[in-house]
Amino acid sequence: MSEINQQIQSSEIPGAADVPAAAEGQQERRGGRGGADAKGGDRRGGGRRGDNRRGQERDSEWQERVVQIRRVSKTVKGGKKMSFRAIVVVGNERGQVGVGVGKAGDVIGAVRKGVADGKKHLVKVPLTRTSSIPTDSRGVDGAASVLMRPAAPGTGVIAGGSIRTVLELAGIKNVLAKRLGSKTPLNNARAAIQALQVLRTHKETAKERGISLEQIYS
Repeated sequence: MSEINQQIQSSEIPGAADVPAAAEGQQERRGGRGGADAKGGDRRGGGRRGDNRRGQERDSEWQERVVQIRRVSKTVKGGKKMSFRAIVVVGNERGQVGVGVGKAGDVIGAVRKGVADGKKHLVKVPLTRTSSIPTDSRGVDGAASVLMRPAAPGTGVIAGGSIRTVLELAGIKNVLAKRLGSKTPLNNARAAIQALQVLRTHKETAKERGISLEQIYS
């Protein structure tokens, strides 16, 4: 046994001083590749951060207001399934606004779905220099009817309920609005959206009729 031990000790086994050097060399080679990848990762990561910033800025342009949250139920085979319904108005106060409805088992999920639905149904509103609407307009949705008229600077938003929320998020600051039918918030909000959607500027009206802009004002 002693002879075998002497043969093992005398065999060529790398010393402890040689192992760290080899390991350091491997780490340096790996570090070189990792450094290049890290730089590339930083560049790519910077692009992603830039995209995230642009996405946050894009999201920050939109304002969201919850008009109503109700607890609703659906009758199923085993009984009643309870959930929440949220009516949300989304707008950028620069001529774009939309109304969305979301349903979920919790309030946060319902509001999130309502915001997504509102952004899918945006309408563009033509605004005048005084942040008003160009002409009279009327919108109808179900039993709800909304009448809107332009107002002079300094008048403010003369409206109530969900109609006022829609007008404010659309960027309208001087307008007269009146609810003529149902008091349901969702129908009133959709009627207001319809009234804003059919608005046309004087230039667009003159172009559609094939006449000059001076004839519109005369």
